Order: sequence, then C-alpha cells, then structure tokens
Amino acid sequence: MKTPDRTLIVLGVDPGTARTGYGVVASTERRLSLLECGVVRTRPRRPLADRIRHIFEAMKSIIERFEPSVLSVEKVFQGKNPQSALTLGHARGAILLAGALAGVRIAEYSPTAIKNAVVGTGRATKEQVGFMVKTHLRLVSAPSPDDAADGVAVALCHCLTGDRPR
Repeated sequence: MKTPDRTLIVLGVDPGTARTGYGVVASTERRLSLLECGVVRTRPRRPLADRIRHIFEAMKSIIERFEPSVLSVEKVFQGKNPQSALTLGHARGAILLAGALAGVRIAEYSPTAIKNAVVGTGRATKEQVGFMVKTHLRLVSAPSPDDAADGVAVALCHCLTGDRPR
C-alpha cells in the first residue's frame, strides 16, 4: 500500500507467544489514522518453534501489505518469571527478524515509555490505554481485544514521541 511522501506508516507490535497484538497507524503532520489492528494467535499446544514461525510469517505478511517505514516494538518486560521473559524474547526475535529482512527501521520502547506517551503516565491501566488510543485516533470505541489496543499504543508511542512528518 503506497502512501504520499509526507505520511509515516508505523507498525506497532506488542509481542507474545500466545497472542501478539499489532496496529498499523498512518501519521501525517495533521492527523493520526488507524489503518488496521488485530491479534496474531498461536496454538498453545504447538511446539514453540511452530508458534514462532507463525508469528514471523504473520508479521512478514503485514509488513508486505502496509510497507511501514517503522516497526515499533515493545521491549521485554523483566518480571518475576525469567522463563516468561525468555519465551517472550523468542516472539520478539521473530518480529524483529521480519522487520530487519524487509529493511524496515526498528524502534523499541519500554512498557512504561509507551504508557507515558499515550496516556501521560507510565503506570496507566489497560482501560486507560484503550481509552486514550480511542481518543488519539478519534475512534468510536477502543480496539479490541486488549492485545490489539496495546499494539496500536506501541505504534502511537512512536508517532507521539516526535517522529511525525513535518
């Protein structure tokens, strides 16, 4: 999908091995527009390698359809469970590889930075993130499910932190 030169297309991704949320946002000097959002789901009983391949192929397809200028990805959140962080790292690797192979510029943001950019506080709830995604994009309702809204928030973070066409 080709767009005018002064439009920045950002693919935002909230990685996960079970559900990967994504959002494609077009940014001009005057407006932010949601082009598409959704969730890539994998089958929990499948081997990890098959799930990672599915995520990679889905991201590759989305990149081919929208030709984003930037792939904005949430960084791994270091929680209490190191195994969860390691598994999440596999999903991020597939996403980053899809972007790198397509020659897309990659930007990474912490969960706190995303919430701060979109909501105004790094401690925002899922509901607050969804509400502000809806507000920034002038949508009737917040993207659903939460994983899709989170993917859109990752794209918005990149747009709202100064990387918009001028």
